[in-house]
Amino acid sequence: MLPDRLNPRGVQLPRALFTAEQVRELDRQAIGSGIPGFELMTRAGRAAFTLIQQRWAHCTPIEVFCGGGNNGGDGYVVAALAAEAGIPVRVWALSDKLKGDALTAKVWAENSGVAITPWAGQSPAAGGIVVDAMLGTGLSGAVRARYAEAIAVINASPAPVIAVDIPSGLCSDTGRLLGEALRAQATMTFIGLKRGLFTGAAAEVVGELVFDDLQVPRDILDAMPPSALRTDYRDIALALSRRSPTAHKGRFGHVLVVGGDSGMAGAALLSASAAGRCGAGLVSCATRAAHIPALVAARPEVMAHAVDSGDALAPLLARASVVAAGPGLGQAEWGRVLLSAVLASDLPAVVDADALNLVASKQVDLGVEHAARIITPHPGEAARLLGGDVEEVQADRFAAARELNRRYGAVVLLKGAGTIVCDDSQLWVVGGGNPGMASGGMGDALTGVIAALLAQHLPPVGAARIGAAVHNLAADLAAADGQVGMLAGDVVANIRKAVNGITAVNGIEVASG
Repeated sequence: MLPDRLNPRGVQLPRALFTAEQVRELDRQAIGSGIPGFELMTRAGRAAFTLIQQRWAHCTPIEVFCGGGNNGGDGYVVAALAAEAGIPVRVWALSDKLKGDALTAKVWAENSGVAITPWAGQSPAAGGIVVDAMLGTGLSGAVRARYAEAIAVINASPAPVIAVDIPSGLCSDTGRLLGEALRAQATMTFIGLKRGLFTGAAAEVVGELVFDDLQVPRDILDAMPPSALRTDYRDIALALSRRSPTAHKGRFGHVLVVGGDSGMAGAALLSASAAGRCGAGLVSCATRAAHIPALVAARPEVMAHAVDSGDALAPLLARASVVAAGPGLGQAEWGRVLLSAVLASDLPAVVDADALNLVASKQVDLGVEHAARIITPHPGEAARLLGGDVEEVQADRFAAARELNRRYGAVVLLKGAGTIVCDDSQLWVVGGGNPGMASGGMGDALTGVIAALLAQHLPPVGAARIGAAVHNLAADLAAADGQVGMLAGDVVANIRKAVNGITAVNGIEVASG
């Protein structure tokens, strides 16, 4: 699961996410407001030291790996505080080129009796804890060899790791690994949340995320336009109001799922079931004739229709309020004809799976000039839509989502660890979810969830980001029984709980909103 935790004061993480340059500007403005730079560094080191004492007081010695910048300065502050508290501590220095506040922090550590030793391949002590203060947020290129060696040695040790501000080797703007990256049990980050901590490879290395704003004045923080915003489980209840006692099915929309070519009926069934569980008033499914008996037997609430042409689909489109196009659609003539009919209509549509592949191959036009479109590609589908490769998409998921939105004019939901949602004006990152979702049919369920929320009158970008949150929460609820072997049907079975804001199983909280 990607981090979505509480900060030390018991307050939820902020919504706003920033680039590294934005946070450096916040730091400069804080100093300009009268807070000395060394005071900010001391606050950061003290916050990290306090977390160590709260979580790993039994682990000694404290092994601080320090680089040469201000991130290293934070580490020297941790070392000085530990020494003054009588806790065994030592610093492994990877650079002797310190200046300014970082040099002041090093002198403080030396005067406090900290042993500072140039790192020459030593492994952390058994039973200790590692403080990663090597590279910080300024890193943009590949990790240099000496630091890569240190990261590998630390990763090979059993010692827990707390990363100061960001795990060394993780790009703070994109969430990609810059070669070797340190795997932390916890990351203590400061002033503003860096957007790269919430998507891509961050899930592998950040661990629990803890935040401290270092008492930077609120007006400074609020004046900085965020690069992206967080969506978490709290937003589900905020977006979905309680239903009126006089509610009827006509008020909650009619979702039409179009898909399920030969051999792929299950995809359409999962999507239709998810739409129903997410609160759509009515759900229909346009599919192959051979699939009708099985679909009706499995989900009698869904109105199943056999279609073999655009003309046959037309009356179903006329009765629907939203279309979910793509689950099991295939890329043969049957799927192409049905998708063309869907996208020629003025109905809002969630477009996924093979529907995206047909768009990418230019066999069908997305038709965004007619109505709202939400596209939900995984990285492979995104690469095909952009004419690139998966590595390029994953190298900067924010940029990929932005380009998809620019090129296709649709609301974009880029799947993967740290789902990205993008419209013309804003980026969002959706928290939650778990590795058990890496199995077939999960995307089909998500398509149904988003379509149901769109049918219940959420705006397209709201349906996308709240839909992803509902889907992730349902998966986290399902994972209470274990992640390995979790099926899309297990997630569908928990969508009803998720959409009603239930976050615990048998009294045990399984999701941190």
